[in-house]
Amino acid sequence: MHDVVPPSSTYSTDRFAAPITRIAADAYTIPTDAPEADGTFEWHSTTLIVAEVDAADVTGIGYTYSDACVATLIRQTLAEVLLSEDASQLARLWLRMQRRVRNIGRDGVAATAISALDCALWDLHAKRLNLPLVKLLGQARDTVPVYGSGGFTTYTDSQMREQLRAWAHRDGCRWVKIKIGSEPERDPARVRIAREAIGSNVGLFVDANGAFDSKTALRHAEQFAQYGVQWFEEPVSSDDLAGLHAVRRAAPSGMNIAAGEYGYTSDYFRRMLDACAVDVLQADASRCGGITGFMQAAHLANAFHVPLSAHCAPALHLHVAAAVPGLCHQEWFHDHARIESMLFDGAPRVADGCIAPDCTRPGCGLELKRQDARRFAVDT
Repeated sequence: MHDVVPPSSTYSTDRFAAPITRIAADAYTIPTDAPEADGTFEWHSTTLIVAEVDAADVTGIGYTYSDACVATLIRQTLAEVLLSEDASQLARLWLRMQRRVRNIGRDGVAATAISALDCALWDLHAKRLNLPLVKLLGQARDTVPVYGSGGFTTYTDSQMREQLRAWAHRDGCRWVKIKIGSEPERDPARVRIAREAIGSNVGLFVDANGAFDSKTALRHAEQFAQYGVQWFEEPVSSDDLAGLHAVRRAAPSGMNIAAGEYGYTSDYFRRMLDACAVDVLQADASRCGGITGFMQAAHLANAFHVPLSAHCAPALHLHVAAAVPGLCHQEWFHDHARIESMLFDGAPRVADGCIAPDCTRPGCGLELKRQDARRFAVDT
């Protein structure tokens, strides 16, 4: 474990404070169970960065999916603005981290590092109060609906069919999603196979990961409409807000346009909503500033009367997803759900198409399985 601790002389004398006494960050690279790809990227492994924050003899845990260098950024850059500070001052600590990375750039790697630490701070705060995080945040729903997400473009038709059927018929998911865009000429057939696998009563989503221009995306949208596709995610680059708006305006009736997973700040989400670029806003707590940033995104979406969907990392999102307004569902991403079940005690399981917070466990309810994680450790 890579730890950072402050000199003992810097501890606060305020008996009501909970000075942060240790920050740790470690990276783990886990191979996929099969080659995975989408419309713009291929990968064979996923890197998990776990952050820990100690205060008042309690440890909070948070994590992100990013590059292993994030662990170094946490220890060498962000730890210095947190150590010895009062762990209960969540908003103040979040702002300190944002200001620390001003000259580095808030987006990308820095945002994922802040996200992991912010989640750890919220987990720590809830544990100190002996509350499940959802109760601290203010619970809005007992369960969080999920959609099965995978169907990678590297899968054979039979692999995809088996995966989608399991989500729809075994787990009771109301929606499933497949990746498209690697070989656009194959996509209509893959969408047809997906529809046949899940039947007519389960919603079908597609995700291009920004592989198309707007005209190509609209041509595909018309083809997909005959198979009842309800959701077209990132038909064009999520940086192309004008292109997203154009596709949204011209998409077939009943087909929602979604994006936002690469939003790192509330400024980005506000621009996306101002541009009327999406029917559903996506936000990812492992990228957008943790629990604090995710709540900001949720309230922005709610103010614009746009539904919110939580992107990936289902165990990390569970408690905040059960608390924020306007949430329609959580992505049950195959890669992350698999990793979280392998490496965390308390990771949720799907039942009747939903996951639910375990309110018998304080904080986010997760505990790293250190022995199991050790074999995936990366030296940072």
